[in-house]
Amino acid sequence: MAEQIKGAIHSIETFGCVDGPGVRFVIFLKGCHMRCRYCHNPDTWDLRSDDMRTASELLDFAERYREYWGDEGGITVSGGDPLVQIDFVLELFREAKARGINTCLDTSAQPFTREEPFFSKFEELAKLTDTVLFDIKEIDDEKHKKLTGWSNKNILDCARYLSDHGVSMWIRHVLVPGLTDSDEELYATRAFIDTLKTVKKVEVLPYHTLGTFKYEKLGIPYTLPSSMRN
Repeated sequence: MAEQIKGAIHSIETFGCVDGPGVRFVIFLKGCHMRCRYCHNPDTWDLRSDDMRTASELLDFAERYREYWGDEGGITVSGGDPLVQIDFVLELFREAKARGINTCLDTSAQPFTREEPFFSKFEELAKLTDTVLFDIKEIDDEKHKKLTGWSNKNILDCARYLSDHGVSMWIRHVLVPGLTDSDEELYATRAFIDTLKTVKKVEVLPYHTLGTFKYEKLGIPYTLPSSMRN
């Protein structure tokens, strides 16, 4: 029997109420390529972890809380960006579906590409995913590069793919004063969302500075103005 893939785990929340439909068992994975200037979890960027678990280990743990999930709840995989560990998430969702567990993927979709071998894996993962919490950081590509260090062209392409293949989405956008809150950008974001066919909810999330202490602990500069930390 082939050895099971192990995921690099950051943390777990057993009773999540804001990470998808119903009550969720939330698995936060390590690894993210983007460097969003307002990120409140810079401790998830590094893929290395002291907590390595198999899909079976996580789901055995998750099912202890199954009676709280109700008809809509289940597991949510967040990050970091879980698509950085797509092989593990694919194995996790395969087994979750075999156990009749509702699945939710929280991603900013930066790793998305239509090139192989990633794309075939993503196609299968999409079929195993009940809901995608899809983060749109910034609609303008050049501003997105300045905000995150990466283009958003493949990210918006991912949203279109999910829409075209009937995958339910909740769109999320963090409103950062002076960065992502202009009327022009918000109207453009809305116009893009209107082209998608499977969006069930749009969540505008407030900017906060609860994670700034992590930057100091990790020795990483926090590049937003100090006036925004209060």
